[in-house]
Amino acid sequence: MSVDGSFNVTINSPMGAQDSVLTLVTDGDSLSGTMAGAQGTQEFTGGKVDGNNLAWEVNMTSPMPMTLEITATVDGDSISGDVKLGAFGNASFAGERA
Repeated sequence: MSVDGSFNVTINSPMGAQDSVLTLVTDGDSLSGTMAGAQGTQEFTGGKVDGNNLAWEVNMTSPMPMTLEITATVDGDSISGDVKLGAFGNASFAGERA
């Protein structure tokens, strides 16, 4: 199954659960898309796809500048993974295809 599409995800951040819509677009082994949530919509490019395994970075500007390093696995209509939050540690996330 393709990893392309939108997923309703919850990130378990140090600030509590953060809901967002993650939209993924693949082109061969390249990944791009958006993360839309309470902090606005952040676009990303330059991600990588290896089967159902994904990796990408999001450069946040709000509420403070920070680069999120994200790894994820898509399993059917489910997605789960880990977000490195810069100096704020790591957060897990999970969700379902929208």
